[in-house]
Amino acid sequence: MTRQVHDTIIVGGGAAGIGVAVALKDAGVDDILVLEGRRVGSSFSGWPGETRFLTPSFPTNSVGMLDLNSITIGTSPGFSLEVEHPTGRDYAFYLRQVARVFQVPVREQTIVLRITRIADEFVIDTEEDTLRAKHVVWAAGEFQYPRLKGFVGSKYCRHTSMVDRYENLEGDDFIVIGGFESGIDAAYHLSREGRNVRIFDRGCPWEESTSDPSIALSTYSIERMREECFTEHVRLHSETPIRSVARSDEGYEVLTMDDRRYVTPVQPILATGFVGSHGLVMDLFEQRDDGFPLLDDNDQSTRVPGVFLCGPAVRHGDHIFCFIFKFRMRFAVVAKAIATSLGLPAKRLEEYRHWGMYLDDLSCCGEECIC
Repeated sequence: MTRQVHDTIIVGGGAAGIGVAVALKDAGVDDILVLEGRRVGSSFSGWPGETRFLTPSFPTNSVGMLDLNSITIGTSPGFSLEVEHPTGRDYAFYLRQVARVFQVPVREQTIVLRITRIADEFVIDTEEDTLRAKHVVWAAGEFQYPRLKGFVGSKYCRHTSMVDRYENLEGDDFIVIGGFESGIDAAYHLSREGRNVRIFDRGCPWEESTSDPSIALSTYSIERMREECFTEHVRLHSETPIRSVARSDEGYEVLTMDDRRYVTPVQPILATGFVGSHGLVMDLFEQRDDGFPLLDDNDQSTRVPGVFLCGPAVRHGDHIFCFIFKFRMRFAVVAKAIATSLGLPAKRLEEYRHWGMYLDDLSCCGEECIC
């Protein structure tokens, strides 16, 4: 066991992990280490090849506003990548560049097995060794943890996270189960190839009236739904929860809760989202009524002080911080709490307040609230 005790160990080298690491460095916390199970940005590079960011990237830094998809001050995916809606592979490259330029210490190919608090330190066991830290930030994200269950026979379906490129899928007459962003994305790309698609959703997300993109479809998706290829090849079935999927002589049989039967010759696509990585460390957190970790005002565990959460699983009241432009606003909150615990002044975080990334009032997303 190594005798070095890091000030902070961050688990996850994605948008949340790299972003909060830079915020910690800005707060004066230099003894940090990011542990990444694969490679920095691997969750994004694993997206289907055609999938792009729903939120646009635009270099607005010059007028005092962050690019919606940037993770730290002074950077812009829109500027550096020269694309408005980056692919996952584009964005993974951006994250690796941020880690390099800001000299974020990252250990890739490091699988964390368990986190244990012993006295006033944390013991982090990996597949290779054991590390120690005064604070732990869980930022392992969600894309590598797809929601694969939910009805009988879901094992016969292909989850969107398991698709390399939609253009490579063979056949026609696809059934997509789930009509939120990933379902619309799958149907759109298949329709562009001239494939027919039926989308089944237990609700009707394409008709939600709220402006919160965590609940309703993004304008990017709605705009694509109006394209000719989509209107010609895609059929929407709202308020139609699925009871089961089974193999049949005709291919696959999809049965709805009201006993309607649909048959497709090709493997149904699961667009049911992700369960997230927070389930792996729920022993370190109390649980909210919705199943997400209960956090204090500093995004710290109420059960095990010193453990913080960053990323799409952060919840406060009814606010869902599942987009990058939302959960990045919490980076400075975590960084300030850890810096204060270490007796550091964290003066540079005042700049984050100017950029709208530091919040004191959890009842809203700031003065320029867009939730």
